[in-house]
Amino acid sequence: MAKKRNARNFDAPQLHGDHPRPVTRRQFVAQGFRTGAAYAVGGGILSAMAASPRLAQAALSGDLDAQLASCGIATSGAGKIPFICFDLAGGANIAGSNVLIGQEGGQQDFLNTSGYERQGLPGDMIPGLVDPVTQQDYANFDLGLGFHLDSAFRRGILASLTPGREAHINGAVIPARSDNDTGNNPHNPMYGIARAGANGSILTLAGSENTDSGGNSMLPAMLYDPELRPTKVDRPSDVVNLVDTGDLAAILSPRDATAVMESIYRLTGSKMGNVNTQLQPLDDTAMKRLVECGYLKAADIADRFAGVPVDPSLDPEIVGPTGIFTDAEFNADDRDAREFQKTAAIMKLVMNGYAGAGCIEMGGYDYHGGRRAEGEVKDFRAGRCMGACLEYAARLGTPLMMYVFSDGSLSSNGAIDNTVEGRGKGEWSSDNSSTAGSFFLVYNPGRRPTIIGATPEEQAIHQQIGYMSSDGAVQRAATPAANNVNLLVNTVILNYMALHGEQGQFANVFPNHGLGNAAMQDSLTAFTPIVNGTIANPV
Repeated sequence: MAKKRNARNFDAPQLHGDHPRPVTRRQFVAQGFRTGAAYAVGGGILSAMAASPRLAQAALSGDLDAQLASCGIATSGAGKIPFICFDLAGGANIAGSNVLIGQEGGQQDFLNTSGYERQGLPGDMIPGLVDPVTQQDYANFDLGLGFHLDSAFRRGILASLTPGREAHINGAVIPARSDNDTGNNPHNPMYGIARAGANGSILTLAGSENTDSGGNSMLPAMLYDPELRPTKVDRPSDVVNLVDTGDLAAILSPRDATAVMESIYRLTGSKMGNVNTQLQPLDDTAMKRLVECGYLKAADIADRFAGVPVDPSLDPEIVGPTGIFTDAEFNADDRDAREFQKTAAIMKLVMNGYAGAGCIEMGGYDYHGGRRAEGEVKDFRAGRCMGACLEYAARLGTPLMMYVFSDGSLSSNGAIDNTVEGRGKGEWSSDNSSTAGSFFLVYNPGRRPTIIGATPEEQAIHQQIGYMSSDGAVQRAATPAANNVNLLVNTVILNYMALHGEQGQFANVFPNHGLGNAAMQDSLTAFTPIVNGTIANPV
């Protein structure tokens, strides 16, 4: 059944008759009225200087170097697996048309035809059938985790990946309900990832939005730590500015710039005794130490980053003739470019160890009520950004855990969009939290991550943590995560720790986790470890 739709700009704001007018930032983002600003800039001072950071670096004086730890200044990351999450604001499709979610037996325990129709797939495109043109099965496992052959996520990921990279990727999917059309779902796991040990040499967490979570969805209240609030980074210049010493580095050599910052620190320390803060003695001491540590941080940055090429737009692995993005698509004045710039900024920080974890928010994913083409275009864009992170990890030779979630989901009524971009799939007719799910992909430089289980049957139920009914609805009693977003976050954190071989520490780090005993936690874990504690010790 075909349905004629008036043409519209896919990135135009979405006005739904069944939604109230947006009034909050999160609602504006979800419906595409607002997007995270991003732009590319030319070479900054740091990136224009010498390309060899160690040759340019002038080590801090010994007495100051010894004080870095007492100021809480990290000179290197924690060495944990880089973690990036994608927050698709609005209620994006994940199940069925993108990532396959089956019944109790796993992804290949297929749903019935009406279940897949509900998830946007017509009867002639359901998993188990073969594409008549390519003769490939619609259930595709090239990325380890099963995707629909024509998944827009999958197509976008592969468009950013060098062929062959997929052999080192695997993933797991978690069928789990969350509320529709709200940013109040506590989806974001980054604070828990930090508590599990992730940290960077500049900051602990980075996010593309100026929120407590760094994205659209909230974080679980029990994980909140004001000291971990993500730093907003959504463009290449934000990365440069994190370590920018201004004109000082342009006027002086890196060594002299470091010496000047050291002198300012010493002068500040000598003058602090004469400053009357009018605070109580303990508070007075703490305040003065904070000021001193700020100057020490500046000296450390001048030492470590003068001459270090930190600008993502000038990284040839990211942008350029041999980069993940071409110059034209990265610097275009359009929505694709803005999302590519945002992704480049976050992945540059996280994958190079400057931040422990990052969140990339992408808005406009409340795309029901229009042509299917709109969702396909936006999902493909998201896939390009996901694939960019995986490709960059591969180029750097570092592992990566990438997590994708959205607030709620949606369903189809069976009407077909036969436009070129609609690809003959079902139109998204309404919000539907019962078809929701999240997934994560893991890149491992040495080998494809190994799913737990001695048999294919056991592996199948570890790769799909939970299940759906035959008609395509989340079974709420299948796992603790299925009907509780807080526990969904804890399940993701458990899997992050398991990749390090540290799942046995989970209960100590998160004593009120809600994931049951050790046996239950094992059932919620997808992979055997890929590193032993840190990425310096691959398994």
